[in-house]
Amino acid sequence: MALKKYKPTTPGQRFKVISTYDEITSDVPEKSLLAPARRSGGRNNEGKMTMRYLGGGHKQKYRIIDFKRDKEDIPAVVKSIEYDPNRTSRIALVTYNDGEKRYIIAPHGLKLGQIVLSGKGVPPEIGNTLYLSEIPFGTVIHNVELRPGQGAKLVRSAGSHAQLMSRDGKFAILKMPSGETRMILQTCKATVGMVSNTDHNLESHGKAGRRRWLGRRPRNRGVAMNPVDHPMGGGEGRASGGHPRSRKGTPSKGYKTRARKNQSNKYIIERRKK
Repeated sequence: MALKKYKPTTPGQRFKVISTYDEITSDVPEKSLLAPARRSGGRNNEGKMTMRYLGGGHKQKYRIIDFKRDKEDIPAVVKSIEYDPNRTSRIALVTYNDGEKRYIIAPHGLKLGQIVLSGKGVPPEIGNTLYLSEIPFGTVIHNVELRPGQGAKLVRSAGSHAQLMSRDGKFAILKMPSGETRMILQTCKATVGMVSNTDHNLESHGKAGRRRWLGRRPRNRGVAMNPVDHPMGGGEGRASGGHPRSRKGTPSKGYKTRARKNQSNKYIIERRKK
């Protein structure tokens, strides 16, 4: 996953750093796996703006991703690796032996023509989906389920990975990308390898317009508002704005907002590092 830096021939090119897209093999998506992606522009069903800083953006179609990997013991061949505008990682089009096509999250190092499998007794190789009870200790994994058969919910963004540390009773103990250590049922599935597009965090848009293409509008700071609009607004000149907090008054640095009675607290062994 290489990056491309541009010569500063224009102001927008000066700070632009983007992927070379070397790993992508096809720019035409599989038509049967596309779905309409409608934008709300931050408005509700009455047309009222309920989310600020959203709107515009390039027209996109949603790619239907197979997060469940429930076709067990049927080999699938990787036909192409593609760009997905809806996520930071790359996706791979796989064709099963029975002719069915599906998109999966492409792990780092997945190659064209590679065979991927899912189910019990599957070798722990890149792209294969196994139950947590069968994955060797220390293996790097992604696409982790929270509940058996629910489909992957954790570790899906570019370059992220979790690690299987140990097992305790019916639970597997995982080290998450945030640094959190938590328990997940061994009957849940996970995919071997880390997510592709590992250099995504080093990319730079270079100009405001590229952010607009993604559907994000200008965001103005609380300290630049009036006191009626934000707790940090007002003051003479360039006032610092007092204690950092949200528009509704919730402190924004170090203040814990997680519910004490959260049901998932009992599964968390060690909280994420600050």
